[in-house]
Amino acid sequence: MAKLWGGRFDGKNEAWIDAFGASIPFDQKLAKQDIIGSLAHVKMLGATGIITTEEASEITKGLNILAEKVANNEVTFTIENEDIHLNLEKMLTDEIGLVAGNLHTARSRNDQVATDMHLYLKEHVQDIIEKMTDFRRVLVEKAEEHVETIMPGYTHLQHAQPISFGHHLMAYYGMLSRDQARLEESLKRIDLSPLGSAALAGTTFPIDRFMTTEELGFAAPYNNSLDGVSDRDFILEFLSNSSILMMHLSRFCEEIILWCSNEFKFVELTDTFSTGSSIMPQKKNPDMAELIRGKSGRVFGDLIGLLTVMKGLPLAYNKDLQEDKEGMFDTVHTVATSLEIMTGMIATMSVNTIHMAESTEKDFSNATELADYLATRGIPFRQAHEIVGKLVLDCTQKGIYLQDVPLEEYQAITPLIEVDIYDTLASKTAVIRRHSFGGTGFDQVKAQIDLAKKEL
Repeated sequence: MAKLWGGRFDGKNEAWIDAFGASIPFDQKLAKQDIIGSLAHVKMLGATGIITTEEASEITKGLNILAEKVANNEVTFTIENEDIHLNLEKMLTDEIGLVAGNLHTARSRNDQVATDMHLYLKEHVQDIIEKMTDFRRVLVEKAEEHVETIMPGYTHLQHAQPISFGHHLMAYYGMLSRDQARLEESLKRIDLSPLGSAALAGTTFPIDRFMTTEELGFAAPYNNSLDGVSDRDFILEFLSNSSILMMHLSRFCEEIILWCSNEFKFVELTDTFSTGSSIMPQKKNPDMAELIRGKSGRVFGDLIGLLTVMKGLPLAYNKDLQEDKEGMFDTVHTVATSLEIMTGMIATMSVNTIHMAESTEKDFSNATELADYLATRGIPFRQAHEIVGKLVLDCTQKGIYLQDVPLEEYQAITPLIEVDIYDTLASKTAVIRRHSFGGTGFDQVKAQIDLAKKEL
């Protein structure tokens, strides 16, 4: 079969060479967007008189037939036609005859594929943003249920200070809110039209790029035709933003995996988000959380892959840019699916509130409370810190905790310590008293939740 671009060539590639150069195995995902772009282009060609209105009407009719066939999975793509553009052009020619060849007037596959990807990413980023909003809403709902649930706060994965579990969840809400803001802001770079840039230099035909921009729902056309066909910043930005998002999901999943373990017993996932073992009947593994943690590596790899492709490319189009699509498709699928799973997993997760709270009673996470207590009674904080540190060492050697130390021993250290020290050392008191803005105090967590509800 002759190539649609084959007029210049008198040789024929071997099949394996054609297969290596073909992108249709993956860029067929752009079929819908390619037809949408072609419909806008042919409408403009007819309106500007570049082709006749009759030709434009016939081509439009053929494209609509193809759109229906694509939607119903009634088309077969072939390697011989190498990419989505030539496959659809061949199908259109089969459908309406040689008039189909007029569709490519004043257009190149270079601006065509760039337009397809802008359309694809605009649609899917908006979908991902909706999924992020759903997940953020679930985080707020779960946090509101657990404002007064006490858990250990950690640094270095060691008990640090008691905090509200709702506070912990709202930290992830903050991360996801920034992730969403980045994606929303990136739409400004995605919402540009390369169509009409042609191969690299524009065209001699009297096209109307503002008409096609409006037809396709883009905010503006690229100002520079070279930039229009060679820019992939909008994909890199999406991959970068997605990498940060997946890093946040991975951190959360790491904690969920720990919390599900027998050593923690803080939470339990439903069977929907767990799997068993082929040999150990008792196992209930947090596999969905583990998969999301692992899939973050895929997204990071997609970003590094495209950065590496782009780093040495001269303007304008180069065949290397064929490698810009698979990572984009993969990241869109990975991020969207991960968000859906996280939303369901957190919404249905049960929390062992009693065990969480108890885990803050047999530790020294209240040591800062004692140091603060001494500081409020006139002892410089650094001196108070040293006093409490020595007391913790003594308690460790005796196998007791700060709340077990008799009052007379406290008063032997300093008569400034009174019986109210035991209330101060209680985990719940420690959490309630942290009412600085953004802190873990119950009122502050409720304020965070109220603000989040307004944002949502």
